[in-house]
Amino acid sequence: MAHASIGRQGYGRELIAAGLIVGFAVVWRGWTGPSPSTAAPPAAPTGTADPADPAAPAGLKPIALVNGAEISADDLAAECLARHGQSVLETLVNRRIIEQACRKQGLTITKQDVDAEIDALAKRFSVPRDQWLELIQKERGIAPDQYASDIVWPMLALRALAQGAGEPTEAELQQAFENRFGPAVKARILVSRTRGEAESLREKAIASPGEFGAIARQHSVDVGSASANGWVQPIRLHSGDPAFDRAAFALEPDEISPVVQVADQFIVIKCEGRLPAADAKPEDVRPHLAAEIRERKSRQASNDVFRAIQDASRIENVMNDPARAAAQPGIAAVVNGEPLLIDEVRGVAVERHGTEVLEILITRALVRQALSKQQVHIGQADLDAEVARAAVQMGFQRPDGSADVDAWLARVTKEEKIPLQHYFEDVVWPTVALKKLIGGVPVNKEDLDKAFTATFGPRARCRIIVLDSQRRAQEVWQLARQNPTAEAIGALAETYSVDPTTRSLRGEVPPIQRYGGQPTLEREVFGLQPGELSGVVQIADRFMVIFCEGFTEPAKVSFEEVRSELYDDILEKKQRVEMARYFTHLRGSAAIDNFLAGTSQAPPKGGPGRGMPDLTPGATMPQSVADDLVKPRAGSRRPAASQGVVPATHLAP
Repeated sequence: MAHASIGRQGYGRELIAAGLIVGFAVVWRGWTGPSPSTAAPPAAPTGTADPADPAAPAGLKPIALVNGAEISADDLAAECLARHGQSVLETLVNRRIIEQACRKQGLTITKQDVDAEIDALAKRFSVPRDQWLELIQKERGIAPDQYASDIVWPMLALRALAQGAGEPTEAELQQAFENRFGPAVKARILVSRTRGEAESLREKAIASPGEFGAIARQHSVDVGSASANGWVQPIRLHSGDPAFDRAAFALEPDEISPVVQVADQFIVIKCEGRLPAADAKPEDVRPHLAAEIRERKSRQASNDVFRAIQDASRIENVMNDPARAAAQPGIAAVVNGEPLLIDEVRGVAVERHGTEVLEILITRALVRQALSKQQVHIGQADLDAEVARAAVQMGFQRPDGSADVDAWLARVTKEEKIPLQHYFEDVVWPTVALKKLIGGVPVNKEDLDKAFTATFGPRARCRIIVLDSQRRAQEVWQLARQNPTAEAIGALAETYSVDPTTRSLRGEVPPIQRYGGQPTLEREVFGLQPGELSGVVQIADRFMVIFCEGFTEPAKVSFEEVRSELYDDILEKKQRVEMARYFTHLRGSAAIDNFLAGTSQAPPKGGPGRGMPDLTPGATMPQSVADDLVKPRAGSRRPAASQGVVPATHLAP
């Protein structure tokens, strides 16, 4: 969003973001990256100790049993260290340099201090402490212990090291009051990447001021405001770029601004009205505003202090350097001369990530056991072929049509941020394994016909009003049938639709295709004639009033031209459905004891039909799954945009 401060962010979000910066966002000078990964299948877990034997070494005691096969604590610790050791080490190093700075200045942050701060934060947001911690875990994925250790403790320590950041000035208090309680401008905006384009759109808007929302929706590059017909949150003083604020507050209602440049974007503003200042007295809100300014200054001072002590620190990464690791066994890093043990990193990694990583190991064991039972072998050639298939599927091809594997793997590791080893272990190897386990899947003529119709057949152009009760839907339908035109239906959608998207777009929805996975909706819209209004249509817990504006022309593509592409796509989708069904059966019929989570699962008695659905390969496919297979297909052939038919693309594996 060009106007970044429109809509004030909550203090809690800023607090968590600041803490995460301290905890994770660090660039370590002179550190090497992770060791190269290989494409070999993951090795089987080791460990043969009896879980009931108290004399067995702790590392060899099983942490899980999968159909009697053991996964040891050492297996889990090694996997956690490989997957999360780097981020955990960064966090521990950051904490260590803060601890060292506190010791140097004689400062101590106790558990009582941390608990008191958490209580104060919960009280500030008027929620009980338990609910506050639950909210942090739910929205940020941060457990209470980690929140206290990695966010609250560093925040308090750095605040103490910063030794205060000064009191707010009168000018700062005045700006804060104007921003919070002063007048505001109701506005729409349209955003362009070039001044020339912005000037052209501004001329169109001036010529037709009433169409400003439509122009923004069609041409603005800011998705957030464009999807709402250009509307943004009311603009207040001191909330963003000063030039933007000045331009907005210089406008009279219905006036359109000159082009305003904000960073690398060019913005045109239309004033839709003014909001008066709130009825608040500066003296009444001064304490609250002052506290917020102090907090903001404290965060900035804390960040400055952290950068200073970080720059002054001497950090030696041992864990990621094979030569150093061999010379200093058991050491993960040396922080200003103090060793940080790899056992500590491993222990924290298991504590924070053990549950999720153990599920990966259990899944891997189940698939490996199935391969062994069916005497199926996976070789390097199988893995390479799957990577090449994925590369082509995602459009990474060389001019000669062959797979550009290097470019695809670069995308996976850099843009998707998946380590190469984990991509092979978690995506490629299981995909190859399950494809071999399920064997072939049929693709029949009905599949192909439906896929062709879904992708290249006509689509219905509709306006839809979404309501949340049958009574309200009937009331709106009565209004709609009195004037069944696109403009009238659009006005009703803008007024009554409970769905934000259809409300902001005046009922417009993407053209609806046959066999797109919404049979009730499709049956209704393809039963209408252009200009015809539907009855009240219930889909799940929503009620819809649909107006058919017309139908797109079918794409001028013959079935034979695209048959092979459709076949490949349906085959891929059917394989994935069967793979999911097979693994569901595999998991549900296994005996799994997870000692870390304290859960135990026994195979259901009686087999399929008696506690366990028949999900083995070849079983009858549910209709809902079959319908999903004929959703729009991927393919290199794309009809002209004017025809309004654009095939969907594959999702990433």
